Amino acid sequence: MAKPFIEVTDNTFKQEVLDSKIPVLVDFWAEWCAPCHAIAPHVEAIANEYNGKLKVAKLDVDANMATATEYQVWSIPTLILFKNGQPVERVMGAMPKQRILSYITPHLN
Repeated sequence: MAKPFIEVTDNTFKQEVLDSKIPVLVDFWAEWCAPCHAIAPHVEAIANEYNGKLKVAKLDVDANMATATEYQVWSIPTLILFKNGQPVERVMGAMPKQRILSYITPHLN
């Protein structure tokens, strides 16, 4: 089964996130980050539930420092919702799925 999210890099970020016609939730994470792994099932569930209305992308901050630095991601996990190429919401830290949704759903049409 295909992953419900895409993996983005410094090289693919503009095309996949900034140029997207639909909102994109970017999960800034790292392999060693336990809280990142804790929210991963929530992020996947959101990707499945909002398929077609929302694109979900994961960006490994260790391998893609330029993008993480550009968007001032200083702690992880950080979720940033991009709409029309602009960051419109930022969620930091591990939290339940419903709380994540409370931040992002107001931005989905």
